[in-house]
Parts: sequence; structure tokens; C-alpha cells
Amino acid sequence: MDISVVIPLLNEQESITELHDWIAKVMQSNRFSYEILFIDDGSIDDSWKTIDVLSKTNANVKGIRFLKNFGKSQALHAGFEKAQGDVIITMDADLQDNPEEIPSLYNKIINENFDLVSGWKKKRYDNKLTKNLPSKLFNWAARKTSGVKLNDFNCGLKAYKNIVVKHIDVNGEMHRYIPVLAKNAGFTKIGEQVVQHQARKYGETKFGMERFVNGFLDLITIWFISRFGKSPMHLFGALGVIMFTIGLLFSLYLGIDKLFFHIDGRLITQRPQFYIALVTMIIGTQFFVAGFLGEIILRSKQNKKRYLVKEELNLNHKE
Repeated sequence: MDISVVIPLLNEQESITELHDWIAKVMQSNRFSYEILFIDDGSIDDSWKTIDVLSKTNANVKGIRFLKNFGKSQALHAGFEKAQGDVIITMDADLQDNPEEIPSLYNKIINENFDLVSGWKKKRYDNKLTKNLPSKLFNWAARKTSGVKLNDFNCGLKAYKNIVVKHIDVNGEMHRYIPVLAKNAGFTKIGEQVVQHQARKYGETKFGMERFVNGFLDLITIWFISRFGKSPMHLFGALGVIMFTIGLLFSLYLGIDKLFFHIDGRLITQRPQFYIALVTMIIGTQFFVAGFLGEIILRSKQNKKRYLVKEELNLNHKE
């Protein structure tokens, strides 16, 4: 199969049929063998009914329906698990991503041998104050922190080699940082392509300003995972040793000073250095224990699904 199109969605009933017809037209005109994977992330409208109808008229349409809303990352993860195409295309269901971009993205993966190609919505039709400015700040911070030189990390329109999506673990809200996850997994040939951004035709956006706050918090998480994910003891252990050493030196100073220089002076517990020593030794011990527990958890980690599937369409799988 040439292409798998993975589309996570939440309450996008009005746009699904139009998007499907558009994608099918592009695939047929370019003679691609394809599948369209709709991942219904707990919609409460008739999105699943629409997907069901489409699957009966087009065998290339497949669907996964979550028991409840688990988030975009989990939806993408489910789609990546099932995708069979040589190239995986991800796009949003709100018609803001243009399916006409698919052939050029496919060619960059196949003919130019990119591992991942990310869309760049250079000209946007979003509100400049609430979306564009925070997005630019977010993308700048992501570039500086991750070392991945992309202008638009959050663009839903991306293309991947099949091997890439099978070797990255998208969880939490890490869908924004899939290029960083791919780089950390060893897939370093990451490109970018300017893509057309279209104004939303139906409904309203499912994301508010809180996504940028969450995005920056996730950025800190992924920075930590990139640097210390495989060896948390290197960070927490080092901090623990430094803090404990500072406390130990203060304790030695207080002990020597009391025994040899100020025998009849005030009690050690009346001196501020005593509390500095006590606090830093406690914090140092806690850091060290945190690193030790992190190493144990890392080595006992099991790959568990983070979503519950309610229904599937046209997906043949073995139990």
C-alpha cells in the first residue's frame, strides 16, 4: 500500500464526508493505493455514523472509535499502530489541511528519502492575537530546546516513513513534538514543506489558549526526556550529590567550629548554618532517591495502551 491517511477527529461530522471525497479524488487521480483511517476520539455527535456509512461505500475507509475522549496523541498512536502504507500522512478533519498537498509530501518521502516531512502553514487564517503570536513564540522555544529546525511544530499535516511511526511512542500530549520524538529515535532526516492553510469551514476549534500553556509544559518534559530519559540518575543523582555535599561541608564546618573554636558559644541549633546543612542534605537525599526510583521505573516499564477502543471498521487484526 502506498499511503495511509490517519485522521484524528472529535465532533467533526459536518466535514468528514467532504474531506473523504477530496482525499479519494486526490488518491485516484494520482493512482495511489491507499487507506483512510478515521480515529473517532470519543465524539458525541454523529461522526461515527458518517464514518460507518463511508466505510460501506469505500473499502479503503477504516475507523477506530474510542470509548471516550483520550486526546489527539492517543488517537494518532492508535492510527499509527494500524497503518499499513509505506508513507503515513496525518491531517486534521476540519478541512484546514489541504489534501492536494499529499502527492508532494509522498514524493519527498519516497524520492528524496526523508524520514519525516512536516507542513508549514506560512500564511494562516487564524486570529493573530490568540493563535499566531503564541504559536510563533512556542515554535521558537521548541526549535531552541529540541534542535529540530522546523517553523511549525504544531501543523497537523505531516508525512512519515512507515518505520518512523512504528518506532515512536506518542503519549500524553506529545503529538506536537513528534518530529522531536522521531529525532530522539534516530530518524534525523526531517524536512519541511510550505502547505496551504484554509479557514475553518464548519464548527469551531477544539483547542483554546490552554494548549499553549500545556505545550510549554510538554516542551520541558520532552527536553528532559531527550537529555535524561534513558538515565534519570545522571541528573537527579548529580543534583543529589551536589546538595548533599554542600550540607555535609556545612555540618563539618559547624562541628569543627564548635569542638575547637567556640566550645562555650551558642548551640549549633541556634546558628543558621545548621538549617542550611540540614535542608540541603535532606534535599540531596531526595534528589538521589528520585533518580534511583526513576532508573527502576525505566527498567520495569511496560508498553500499555493508553486508550480503549469501542468499535473498529474494516480492520483485520489477530488477537
